[in-house]
Amino acid sequence: MKRTLLAFVPLLVLMALLALDIAIYGADSIIGASQVSLLVAAGVCVLLSMSVYKTPWKVFEKGIAEGVGDVSMAIVILLLIGAISGTWMASGVVPAFICYGLKIISPKVFLLTSCVICAIVSVMTGSSWTTIATIGVALLGIGRAEGFSDAATAGAIISGAYFGDKISPLSDTTVMASSFNKVDLFTHIRYMMLTTVPSIIITLVIFTVLGLSHDGTEAGQIGTYSSVLSSTFHITPWLMIVPALTVVMIWKKLPAILVLALSTLTAAVAALIFQPDIIATIGEGVTSGSRGRIMFSGVAETIYNSVSIATGNAAVDTLVTSRGMVGMLNTVFLIICAMCFGACMRASGMIADLAKVMAPFTRTRPGLVASTVVTGTALNGIVSDQYLSIILTSNIYRETYEKEGYETRLLSRSVEDSATVTSPLVPWSSCGMTQATILSVPTLVYAPFCFFNIISPLMSIFMAIIGWKIVRRPATENENK
Repeated sequence: MKRTLLAFVPLLVLMALLALDIAIYGADSIIGASQVSLLVAAGVCVLLSMSVYKTPWKVFEKGIAEGVGDVSMAIVILLLIGAISGTWMASGVVPAFICYGLKIISPKVFLLTSCVICAIVSVMTGSSWTTIATIGVALLGIGRAEGFSDAATAGAIISGAYFGDKISPLSDTTVMASSFNKVDLFTHIRYMMLTTVPSIIITLVIFTVLGLSHDGTEAGQIGTYSSVLSSTFHITPWLMIVPALTVVMIWKKLPAILVLALSTLTAAVAALIFQPDIIATIGEGVTSGSRGRIMFSGVAETIYNSVSIATGNAAVDTLVTSRGMVGMLNTVFLIICAMCFGACMRASGMIADLAKVMAPFTRTRPGLVASTVVTGTALNGIVSDQYLSIILTSNIYRETYEKEGYETRLLSRSVEDSATVTSPLVPWSSCGMTQATILSVPTLVYAPFCFFNIISPLMSIFMAIIGWKIVRRPATENENK
């Protein structure tokens, strides 16, 4: 009992520090305050373990080295995601998807199409926050003009954005969930489809019914985005070659790093062919000289630096701003600090002690998955951050899944089905506060209409109950492990 209570001390310290971070910095806490809190909590863990249980420092040193080493590939993938987000934006691939997606909007099925459009944009950008802050804001204005409640429109926007964020190979949360649990990125995404696709289908049916029961009128505001993007970028179907080749590489099951690297290279070539003026403008802001030097600098900037493309419209400017590799460094910093905290908790035995608390609920397949889902959801409210929820939930249950003989992809999926999608439903979390601020709709007002975010964790538990595509090693092998 004493060990179990002691194991909660670093976690309580982390919770208190994160609460202070959120109170002071809000959503910007991820820029550095959260990382410091993780290191302080790790220090508390080490201090307690060394003083009370006489755990030698070398044990922690080895654990940290192994923990950070385990996520080295995730860090490379995140940097490549930054690169691909820049090249896909500058090449016009993402703007083209947005333009084509906006053409399908119809007042009679406004909520449905809003959800679909946000899903498409979020898949292409890998960011639910960017999608909501740009296309989402525009759709909210259209919804008001057509007489839809802000709550229903915000629910459709957030549902679509988090669906896209959840399955996009460009999403940092998707990369984190798969990498922390040592699951191949695309294996993780394909396995998530078993719970994510039914969840989004049910969501779309609900929004279709709600939309058809509403009398809407035609609104032309959405045309602003299409016209601005079309006048800034050369929008052509040929740009779809880039995502098509990426899909083929994923279908061929090539390694994630190779897929992302080749897709970045393909998009860079497309940028030179279809958007030479934009690339030249970016390059001229960095260097001068020959045309070739300027163009090379322009492409290099889109790969590694944060780039803003002027369109003449402030809202669209925000949408087409890309992060590049530099934009991923805060997340990389967070991952390293989180792995230090997790490694110290494991090395001290405190993770095992916390897992024992949940042990009575994890003896059956549905109980194990349900416990994971509940923990991931609860941690969003406790630590107020989806990244930390993913990390902590993975750390608490990883050994249990291995001991019980379940594939690690079941753990990574259960974590994403809970920690990622429920984060905007918590008013005091970084996601909840951010989306409520961006859309000017209180979290508790839009939350009941975030059907995808509510259904996903329930679908994860339902799939565990029926056991569809859930593999477990034979009992004899499990017992000998």
